[in-house]
Formats: sequence, C-alpha cells, structure tokens
Amino acid sequence: MSAVKPIKKPEIKRTQLFIDNQYVNSVSGKTFETVNPATEDVICQVQEGDKADVDKAVAAAKKAMMRKSVWRTMDPAVRGKLLNRIAEIIERDVAYIASVEVLDNGKPFVNAVGDVRIGAECLRFYGGYCDKLEGKTLCMPNGKFGYTRYEPVGVVGAITPWNFPFALSCFKIAHALGAGNSVVLKPPEQTPLSSLLLGDILIEAGVPPGVVNIIPGFGPTAGAALTAHNDVNKVTFTGSTEVGHLIQKASGDTNLKRVTLELGGKSALIIGKSADLDKVVPLAQDGCFVNMGQTCCALTRTFVHEDVYDEFVKKSVEYARQTRAKVGDPFLENVKYGPQVDKTQFDKILDLIECGKKEGAKLECGGGRLIEKGYFVEPTVFSNVTDNMRIAKEEIFGPVQQIMKFSNIEEAIDRANDTEYGLAAAVFTNDISEAIYVAHAFGVRTGVDQ
Repeated sequence: MSAVKPIKKPEIKRTQLFIDNQYVNSVSGKTFETVNPATEDVICQVQEGDKADVDKAVAAAKKAMMRKSVWRTMDPAVRGKLLNRIAEIIERDVAYIASVEVLDNGKPFVNAVGDVRIGAECLRFYGGYCDKLEGKTLCMPNGKFGYTRYEPVGVVGAITPWNFPFALSCFKIAHALGAGNSVVLKPPEQTPLSSLLLGDILIEAGVPPGVVNIIPGFGPTAGAALTAHNDVNKVTFTGSTEVGHLIQKASGDTNLKRVTLELGGKSALIIGKSADLDKVVPLAQDGCFVNMGQTCCALTRTFVHEDVYDEFVKKSVEYARQTRAKVGDPFLENVKYGPQVDKTQFDKILDLIECGKKEGAKLECGGGRLIEKGYFVEPTVFSNVTDNMRIAKEEIFGPVQQIMKFSNIEEAIDRANDTEYGLAAAVFTNDISEAIYVAHAFGVRTGVDQ
C-alpha cells in the first residue's frame, strides 16, 4: 500500500496547449471533453489542437534546435541535471499528479503512484546518460585519424496512449531530451490531463522555451499533422497497429522521418503440467488483468496442459470471483481494479465477450457490467477457447482471460507463436529444462519497429 494519500477531488490546473513554455488556447478555439470513467461525469473541457497548433509547436521546437540556441549548446552534464530536476519535481508532486491520473484514467491510486514514480525514474536514468553518448576514433591511412560523434535527430513527434499516459509521456520525453532533441508531445485525447501538467514542471525545472511542447487533440487531426510534418525528424508512437500503419505510411509520403512503433499485443502464457497451480493461477490472471486488462503486453492467451487444465480453470474461476469484490472506486485503498478507460473501450470488451459465447467458448464467470454507473467490467474467464475464435486472436484490452488446452509442449509453442502480434510471452513450470526450452522457442515477433 502506498504511503502517499490521494486527493479525491484534485484541482484541474491545466487544460490548454503548451507551446514555447506558455499555456495557450488552440488556434480554432475548439475544445473537447474528458470524462471520469468511474462516474461517467465530464471532468472539464480541454483545448483541442489541430494542424495549425501543430505547426506552431513544431516551429517552436525547431527554433529550440537551432545551431547556437541555448538548448543545442547546453553542456550534456547540465542537460542531465535538468532531467534529474524534472524527476525531483515529479516526485515532490506525486500525490497530485497521480490523483489527476486516477480521475482521468480510472486506474487505482496505488498503481497511478507507481506509474508517476516510474516516469521520474526513467528521467533520472536518461539524465545520467546525457554525458555518456560517446563516438569513436577511427584509424585512417597515412597516420591520420577520423572520429564519429552522435548528434541529435532534431524535432521528435511523440504520441502516447491512454493506458499509461503520464509514465509514457515521461518515457518519450526522457529518451528525446537525453539525446538533446526537442519534442512535440501529443497526449491521448481520452486521458490528457496528467500529461498537460508537465508544462509547469518543465518551466520550474528550467527547461528552455520550445524544447517540449504539448498538443492535446485527436489522432486524425493533431496526430496526423504531426506525423506528416516535414520539419519533424522522428516520430515515436505507442498505440494500435492500425495507427502504426498510418504513421509508417506518413513517413514514406513526406520526409522519410525515422519512426519507432510500439504496437498491439496478444501475448502467450504456457503453463506446464508440473506447475504449482496455487502459485501460478494468481500470477496468470493478474498478468492478464493488469491495468484492467488495458496493457499491450498482458498475458492474454493462456495455454494450459491437458493434465491440469480442469483444475486450472476451476481455480481461475475462484480467483476471479474473489477479484470481483476488489473492483470499484479507484481512489479507495482496497481496490485492485478500476473501470475501463471510456465507453468505446467498455462497449468493445462486452461485444467481444458476446462474440466468444456465440463462437462456442464457455463463459465460466463474469461477462457483464459490474457497476451500474461507470465503465466497470466483471472479471471474466473463458474456457474451451480455440485458436480461431476472435477472443483468441484480437486484442480485447479488458479483464477477459481466455484459457486454451494443449497436449504436448511442441503443440503449445507452435500455437503460441502463430500470431501477428508479439511483445511478450511467459512460461510457468517447475521443470527448469522445459522453462529454458520454451523460452528459447518463443517466436521472434516483438511488435516493435525501430
């Protein structure tokens, strides 16, 4: 349990765009609402950025990268101290930042605190790396030598997802600033509020104007404008595979900017017949339901050996029913899981649950709405799932466990690897030889394109 106490009604301090170290309204003056997923109440209106605002932000970021600018000429060790100062301020304000994240995202407060702290830790890590980006001395003919040095890429467009909004905003800023780049950050439209707090933090830390700019808005407008901008030198995106295709295409259609994508997942977990079920049942389900199932590397395809399959299913259902009592108000200390992020995600999960039933999977428990108000989904367990079912192939992004049966380890490996997704995989067994064999046999798909 976190020693940090939540602020159950945090003041919403920032709803504007952040450009050139100033909070400003959008050029169009348009706004969009952000909703508390635990209550379905509107929290506030947020300024909606689009192409005109992206142009302003990119211009500010480009100016910050000019050859003799304060940022470009800053000593790397000083840059590292700035990143550490950002981390210090985040850690000081962890209760407030985490509370805003809970309000906007719905994850339990203790998890939000962990996310905020991980963001600070990432900034510290890359702060220590700033003065360690070293080139090489090259041997040349006739007694001469050459050398290489690393240079910043330039303006980085960073697009973050709604499941870990503050942490991933910190991750993307830390990588880019650590190498001396400037950033235009587009936070998720579903959960923009915690990321918008970074502007005040950056100003207090002493980050020069234009180095980081934050444009809340929608993917087809602000996101598309950022990825297609000819003055953006790199795009880093975490989100859906569908959008990843669009970003890769936008790069090819414009200036061939560098692209890093971290996309969807349907990660496999193989449970051998020697596994201690009392230990692995909670681990398997928690690995699937983590962050209300809204995690790209969640272990969402559970393959269980036929010798222990029935017992595993029985214990998983019992565990899910115990978990059901721990779903609720994310500000409460004893709550393990909160709501899904929004109505779109809530409806998608329930639709896939219905599809699983229609396609012949056995609904062991859950499967419906848990609380009358708020986007809460019951912890759900399916057995008798086959590989061709939608729930076995598509990323559900909700608290839905699919349990499949296998008869031998080679079959399990082949089925686990038969997916267009990747990102993660796991094996639970008490046979160390089996564990090493399976770990080495998992496929090379990673879902990350660099």
